[in-house]
Amino acid sequence: MNIAIITACPSGVANSIIAAGLLEQAAKSLNWTANVECQSELIAQPPLTAQQIEQADVVIIAANTTVDTSRFIGKKVYQGDISACFNDTQKWLEEAAQQATTLAQVNITTATPVSLSGNKKIVAITACPTGVAHTFMAAEALEETGKKLGHQIKVETRGSVGAKNQLTDQDIADADLVIIAADIEVPLDRFAGKPLYKTSTGLALKKTEQEFTHAFAQAQPYQAGQSSATTASREEKTGVYKHLMTGVSHMLPLVVAGGLCIALSFVFGIKAFEQEGTLAAALMTIGGGSAFALMIPVLAGFIAFSIADRPGLAPGLIGGMLASSTGAGFIGGILAGFIAGYAAKFIAEKLKLPQSMEALKPILIIPLLASLFTGLVMIYIVGGPVSSIMAAMTEFLNNMGSANAVLLGIILGCMMCFDLGGPINKAAYTFGVGLLASQTYMPMAAVMAAGMIPPLGLGLATFLAKSKFEASEREAGKAATVLGLCFITEGAIPFAAKDPMRVIPCCMAGGALTGALSMLFGAKLMAPHGGLFVLLIPNAITPALLYLVAILAGTVVTGVSYAFLKNKAESKAVAA
Repeated sequence: MNIAIITACPSGVANSIIAAGLLEQAAKSLNWTANVECQSELIAQPPLTAQQIEQADVVIIAANTTVDTSRFIGKKVYQGDISACFNDTQKWLEEAAQQATTLAQVNITTATPVSLSGNKKIVAITACPTGVAHTFMAAEALEETGKKLGHQIKVETRGSVGAKNQLTDQDIADADLVIIAADIEVPLDRFAGKPLYKTSTGLALKKTEQEFTHAFAQAQPYQAGQSSATTASREEKTGVYKHLMTGVSHMLPLVVAGGLCIALSFVFGIKAFEQEGTLAAALMTIGGGSAFALMIPVLAGFIAFSIADRPGLAPGLIGGMLASSTGAGFIGGILAGFIAGYAAKFIAEKLKLPQSMEALKPILIIPLLASLFTGLVMIYIVGGPVSSIMAAMTEFLNNMGSANAVLLGIILGCMMCFDLGGPINKAAYTFGVGLLASQTYMPMAAVMAAGMIPPLGLGLATFLAKSKFEASEREAGKAATVLGLCFITEGAIPFAAKDPMRVIPCCMAGGALTGALSMLFGAKLMAPHGGLFVLLIPNAITPALLYLVAILAGTVVTGVSYAFLKNKAESKAVAA
């Protein structure tokens, strides 16, 4: 007999792999020819081909999650719980073949689009790298638009303080649709079998109704280890950025805690930490010796985790530690994360083992081989050159003249204000955060100061030219001012979405001025977030007064220029 076997479980890990091995062995014992499709996150096994399905006398599905059966119409199919095949596999297989019935069109389970009409129950998750702005703004946009469209929606936010408004098992069971608006990896196992649509927080925030339409049209039942061609294509295009941001988001708490501990140690004197046994020394050990020491390993580890899931974590952490110990810095850590992640992924996909040994791959074989490969590459190939580059860059940044400092400040300021929390903004932010590990604090100060300008400047514009703004825009200006004080650049997005051709250049002009002045004044920032509230921590920002001058100057430039341009544009419209 020629049979086709499909195994699947919600996590796509243990049960699916073990069942596939047992059923394959049982088929051999019965002298049956078996083609096995194991739906797993860990094994890159191709699905059954059309020819294999055509030649199969019976299709046997062992699963406790939804499996797409539309390809088996007209075939004899048996579907059973995966746990039932573990006891007496051969007997279960014989009974399954006997009980198989011809699959009719009305009995299939498939990826049908969710109907847009009627009241639907929707659950969603939002998550961004910093877990501060985009996460909550996208959640609010989804909730408001969902209610406006007549749907019931509950959004779980995965912010910097953990998951809030968490989805319960009952919420997920009742849901007609799942929307994942995330710029970092989030676990999806609990949504197995549910129609699921993935997008970014940016699209969920700026084009919310469009994303609802796409979600209803394109959502596919989620199965562990599987993705639609559209999703795979989209993730491939944004993969590098998403992996990097996953690493940065996990590194940030270490940078914040470490930087503020170092700043607190300076309260007792700039060199007070050199005296052993003092509180200043203890704070420096906590911040510089521990938190900052973990920055690069955690960055690399979670980049690799994002690429290859759990098997990539250990090689990434090891590669990051080697980058730190060899002096390769954050650039070396980023490279180590990608090397470890793709090495682990390659081994998982290409290394073929007997089915009974596949369960050893994620806990033994992949971490060992990927760690060896990553470690040797970091020591003999990457470490030396990147270490030299980091040393040269650190030396240049610490000793550059005023002209170079101003130029760097202008570049960083423009990057922070160009896409308001997008990839270019995050690239500048990552650059500043990474240099903190090398005790280079000036670029981070310029980055945060410039990032505050768009919301502060636009808030000022709504105050200076009240008659040119609608009531809702003036209220948005007040909210943007508060967000700007907290270093949440995304507070400017509502204005940029309405009037990008004037808002963005005005923001970039102010950001460039602020970045240039910050670098010219030699401002140093010990913590990578917090906005002006960091001033409450002694020595977190130095010199504080000139730093405020830089922020005020950029805010005035952005606010005045946008108030003027908006007034001029509306005057032309009236004249016309």
